[in-house]
Amino acid sequence: MDLQLIPPKERPSALRVSITGSKSESNRMLILQALYPQLRISNLSNSDDTRVLTKALSCSEDVIDIHHAGTAMRFLTAYLASRPNRSVTLTGSERMQQRPIRILVDALNSMGANISYKKNVGYPPLRIEGANLSGKSVSIAANTSSQYLSALLLIGPSLPQGLILNLEGEITSRPYLEMTLSLLQEIGVETAFEGNQIRVSPFELDQPRDLIVESDWSSASYFYSLVALSAEMTVTLTSYKPESLQGDAALTKIYAELGVQSKFDPTNASLVLSKRQGHELPDRLELNLADTPDLAQTIAASCAGLGIGCHLTGLHTLKIKETDRLEALKAELGKLGALISVGQDWLTLDAGTKLIPNQYIETYHDHRMAMAIAPLALYVPMTVLDAGVVSKSYPSFWSDLAMTGIGQVEG
Repeated sequence: MDLQLIPPKERPSALRVSITGSKSESNRMLILQALYPQLRISNLSNSDDTRVLTKALSCSEDVIDIHHAGTAMRFLTAYLASRPNRSVTLTGSERMQQRPIRILVDALNSMGANISYKKNVGYPPLRIEGANLSGKSVSIAANTSSQYLSALLLIGPSLPQGLILNLEGEITSRPYLEMTLSLLQEIGVETAFEGNQIRVSPFELDQPRDLIVESDWSSASYFYSLVALSAEMTVTLTSYKPESLQGDAALTKIYAELGVQSKFDPTNASLVLSKRQGHELPDRLELNLADTPDLAQTIAASCAGLGIGCHLTGLHTLKIKETDRLEALKAELGKLGALISVGQDWLTLDAGTKLIPNQYIETYHDHRMAMAIAPLALYVPMTVLDAGVVSKSYPSFWSDLAMTGIGQVEG
């Protein structure tokens, strides 16, 4: 489905949006529930990734296809490797088969797993022969995808001796590791994170426990962008809390620099976003997003729409996402008039972007490309190609966006 977006004739001054549970929290909880069936989960994400993982965990077939779901690929690799008497081929889309996984596979095999490659060494599809993992201590590069590390940590408490994870090098996306550890602690697992070593104790759950998923902060980012780009829009989002496990809650501080005020209402667990009148924008926004790389596309698009520059660093993991997000941003925001340069782990946007209307925006099978750029339709008409890709993380995005007055015509 291609979708033409048309700037609103009238912009509502206030709207209320309900966003489902965090995909990151949901997928971690699902792995824990598979290990400890007494866990009960509410407010699960309605994203494709979470649905794919839910289906995969109940699948008894010889081949499991997780399509584009990167989190599912990493988490299932560790989970299935630790399940004795289970043999399965784990595969995904063409792009998934281009995304590296060797670091995780090597770590698991060093612990006694039996994982081999069906096609290209270092990439899915994988043949996984479930085994009793015996290795208590494992070393792994810390400057790669945090999902590799979380995949190991999630199975850690189910291992007879627990797990000691030695992180080599600079740690990337630390908030996601802390989210994983916080969820483990919530169900009663003892953990310790000191320096570059994480310890997870063995654990057995002896009674039912309820887990509630907080709404997704990554999805909230698009409404932060809309408020920043508007004159006076107010958006109320549910359900959020100030003490979040999600690293993307950094939005409250980042978008304060772009004139967006965040106010929590504890009476109904809502978050109210409003435009701070008279706020003076910086000429250039400089951010290290090593802990929050999923926000890079949204921030770059916001800055382009506001006509200011930005220099974003810490983005090396964006090269191995659903697409090379740095090159994709350069190409698609470039169509809209932005002048962008990129490197292996950085992006620079020049100030003074004059948006060009009626462009066709490629999404590259990447949900965040579609949603990050869409708020610019407050200013100029555009057509988003393969707009249905948003279902990966936020299926109701387009209907929620329509509440801002942005017109939509399917093509």
